[in-house]
Formats: sequence, C-alpha cells, structure tokens
Amino acid sequence: MNYLVTGGAGYIGGTVSRLLLERGHRVTVYDNLCHSKKDALPSSATFVEGDIADADLLSRTLRNGKFDGVLHFAALIEAGESMKRPDIYFRNNTAGTLTLLECMQQTGTQRLVFSSTAACYGEPKRAPIEETDELRPTNAYGESKLLSEYMMRWFAERMGLRYAALRYFNVAGAIPGYGEAHEPESHLIPLILDTALGLRDNIRIYGEDYPTKDGTCVRDYVHVADLAEAHLLAMDSLATQESAIYNIGNGQGFTVREVIDSARRVTGREIPVIVEARRPGDPAVLVASSAKIQRELGWAPKFDQLDAILATAWEWHQKLRAV
Repeated sequence: MNYLVTGGAGYIGGTVSRLLLERGHRVTVYDNLCHSKKDALPSSATFVEGDIADADLLSRTLRNGKFDGVLHFAALIEAGESMKRPDIYFRNNTAGTLTLLECMQQTGTQRLVFSSTAACYGEPKRAPIEETDELRPTNAYGESKLLSEYMMRWFAERMGLRYAALRYFNVAGAIPGYGEAHEPESHLIPLILDTALGLRDNIRIYGEDYPTKDGTCVRDYVHVADLAEAHLLAMDSLATQESAIYNIGNGQGFTVREVIDSARRVTGREIPVIVEARRPGDPAVLVASSAKIQRELGWAPKFDQLDAILATAWEWHQKLRAV
C-alpha cells in the first residue's frame, strides 16, 4: 500500500512512518519541518517539504501519489501554548485539517487516520475515560482537534470519507534508533531525562494541589511503538468500516511525581524538582479506557509498565544528547 504521512518528520509520525516501511508499504512524508529536521526522516521515505495550509502543493502531492490513505499528524500540540495563542491552533490544526480534507476530496483519496487527543474530553467526570463520555475541552488545543473530528464526521456522512480518529494520551518511549526530540522540548519525560543528564538544573511540577493521591496531575502513558501499531490497525479497519473513534492508552494512571520516581529508578540519578503554580487548562486526571480498540481491532499495549517505557526513552535520550 502507498500512504501519505503528514507530520511524518515528528516523533509519532516518524515512528508510524518507520513501521509502515518495515511492513513493506510505501511512504511519502509531508512536513514543514517547523519542529523537526530532515535528519529525522526515514531514509527510504519520499519527502515533500510543505505546509498543511498549502492547498496547491497538498493537492498536487495527493494527485501525483495516488495514495491508498493518509495518516494525519501535522499539528501544533502544546496545550499551554494554545491558551496563550488559540488563534494559531485553530488556524494550523483545525483550518489545516479542513484544507487536507478538501484536497483529499478533490483527488479521490478517501481513507484517513487522524491523530486526535484525550484533550477532547477536558476535565472528565470519571476514569478511565470511554469514547462515549462528554466532550468538553478545557484548552484550545483540545478544541482545535475536536472541531477537526466534527468536520470529519460530516465529510464521512456527506462526501464518502472513511476515517478513524485516535484519541491518545501521553506518549513516551522510543524504538531502536528513533525517539522523542521536539524543538523546543516541552514534554515531561524528555525534560526529566535532560535533568537526569545534567542538561537542566531541575524539573518543574506545575501544581501540587490537584485532587489526586499526591496532588500532582495523573496521566496515562502509552509507548510510541504500541501507538504506531494502533494507527496501522485503524487504517486496515477502514476497509470494512466507514468511521471509528478509539482511545489509545495503557489504562493506568501515573502522577507526575510517580513519573519522576520511575525516572530516578531507571536512570539512577537524583533529578531535582521545583514546584510551581498550576497551568491553565490542565485537567487533574486523564486515563484512557482502550477496551473498544482491544475488542474491535485486537490491539493491546506490549509496554504496560512505566519503568519499561522509560527505559527505552532513557536509552534513546542518552544517545541523542551524546551527539
């Protein structure tokens, strides 16, 4: 099969691209490199440098490539930043996705797997969260993704689109030779590992007065390899179903302090901590129920222990920072 991967030079998109290539598929990566570099690209993938808002280039790429499907990762992803600049999140994530949907429609490309987010749920009323739970985002990032899902539903109902939206939670870990390296970095685990390496003086905890067991936020961590596998299963499922929404997670929640303690065990380093005030838009608890995708597609995480996930991230991170 032949696939277009938007945002395929990023952490998750790059991992999915590598898995697709490993399985014998052809891959074209479409990325503007705003948060990544060319050396992050899979060597055997075709590369098109372009922005998701560039309808002419995107249409030309889709038309020339004759793709069997699109996996869409191109997006801004920082919840905190989205509360300061909601405009750029709606322009890039929501309007950019609309451009992609229009270009797919114009070129007859009908299958799409969309990188969505648990932020669609906002502050959930229960844990673990199920796909049928209320959708009330508490930040512009989550809202921008949810609006994209709504558009896909209408394109599916009225224009023949077949799509799967995967709402996932915190992603971590690495595959051999490839892992998380955002520029700039803002995610918890790589920042913790930078602290363990002495590249940062400390790790900051934003809020310790949440209604959780130690006062810090609870999140569900899924290994990037498990997440990549879910994307491939979702794409395959579009041969027999018109649309689907799946949560992806390992079903366990860990507080920020528990993640730091896990990193201390894995790295053997002290990892100093500073506590600061809460950030606006951060829900207290986000933990996924992945029962639906397990039941319907047979997906299950191979990495279900936090220490094991962090160990793969630590191995990658040491090599990354040694360069």
